[in-house]
Amino acid sequence: MAELLTTAPAEVRVRTLHGTPELQRAAGLLREVWATQPGDDPPIALDMLCALAHSGCYVAGAYLDDELAGVAAGFLAADRSLHSHIAGVAPGARGRGVGRALKEHQRAWAGERGLASVSWTFDPLVRRNAFFNLARLGARVSAYLPDFYGPMSDGLNDGGPSDRLLVTWPVAAPPPEEPSDQPPHRTIVDESGAVREPEGAGLLRCATPPDIEGLRSSDPAAARRWRAALHDGLGGALGHGYHVTGFTRSGWYLLARGGAR
Repeated sequence: MAELLTTAPAEVRVRTLHGTPELQRAAGLLREVWATQPGDDPPIALDMLCALAHSGCYVAGAYLDDELAGVAAGFLAADRSLHSHIAGVAPGARGRGVGRALKEHQRAWAGERGLASVSWTFDPLVRRNAFFNLARLGARVSAYLPDFYGPMSDGLNDGGPSDRLLVTWPVAAPPPEEPSDQPPHRTIVDESGAVREPEGAGLLRCATPPDIEGLRSSDPAAARRWRAALHDGLGGALGHGYHVTGFTRSGWYLLARGGAR
């Protein structure tokens, strides 16, 4: 299949992957990204990548200087969207537009097939992913999914609940505007991870830790408190009719209820 036209940086080349050798390399890169240790379950099994590619689902690689630097894989969802199950960028390639190139390629792939959107999940505690997904791409939060994958133990997850946000990125999404986290947004989870009552406020904001992955190693108890805080604060607000309107550069989810903005 020919490469799709995207707005990716010129040095990043993205194409679909085929054949066992390419898919073995893709599976190996994802194990590297997830810091998988011997005995850990892989982020995605090689046989699953082979089945997805063979059946016409989405499996693609991003290349820098002819070296594989990122991988993404997904499948058709019941709502006629492309659901991106997994995407990862090699540690040494971060900050070079690889993740953006993969997402743009996914959106172009979906558009060529008449699909309206791309969807995926991410850990709401990982600040850089929240900023990329919501502020850079303009994806929209569809749901808070408690313990979506069950316990996960690898280099990124700590074996606790795998809460996730489900997001949808319309193929025709306009570029987002970067929001401000200043009042009148009432704080429901502050910088310490403490949860507060919204007290009926129309606009809310919810903090995230600067580096949850580092915190899981240095202070596991604090990381677990943050998980509980977002479950109660962010998940609770979404369950009571609020919706996420943006994510700020300083690490805050912004929420509104009803017509409030």
